[in-house]
Amino acid sequence: VFPSLAQAQASVANEVYQELGQPSVFLFCPTEYCSSLCSPSPSQSCYLQTIGQELLPGIGVIWTGPKVVSQELSAVLLEEVEAVLRRRPVIWDNLYANDYDCRRVFLGPYMGRAPGLMSRLHGLLLNPNCELQANFIPIHTLGTWFRSELGSCAHPDRAGTWPPCQLSLGDSQGAQDGSYSPQEALELALRDWVAEINQQALEPGR
Repeated sequence: VFPSLAQAQASVANEVYQELGQPSVFLFCPTEYCSSLCSPSPSQSCYLQTIGQELLPGIGVIWTGPKVVSQELSAVLLEEVEAVLRRRPVIWDNLYANDYDCRRVFLGPYMGRAPGLMSRLHGLLLNPNCELQANFIPIHTLGTWFRSELGSCAHPDRAGTWPPCQLSLGDSQGAQDGSYSPQEALELALRDWVAEINQQALEPGR
């Protein structure tokens, strides 16, 4: 029925999207969802070019970065992806995912994401550790990074971008001067996590 996999996927996604009344949040995960899965590159991928052309503009497209688990995300790479998809990508960040190796738990601060990255994104999803309590530091430091990028403007506008604004993060100097320090973010998270653990320890039955 369809000349290519990409056209088949785009057609089905478009039909479902329209049938649901074109919801404000509708995400599509392409078969080629990171650079390492593209041949020969994101910008020259026939698959992604078709997805960008055929997929309705209101549909968000998920992207994980250079790899499935990307240690770094750069503005240059995201510009290339935006150009071929004809929209800013939604990052599905697997930095902390451990479902592929449950013997490991990732507790470091959110890092490896270039300053000013949010202007190149339509959104960001964090894929956490499988262990619920182990996600305190990842989510806390992601919040610190996010506030250092955007301050109090923590909501996308109607165009799907986050406008720059004044920064405010209480006692975090790194966020106040507009920069993000993974070490400072980690220290803030550890301080709050210890307080949370101590509070839970005082509850009856703990």
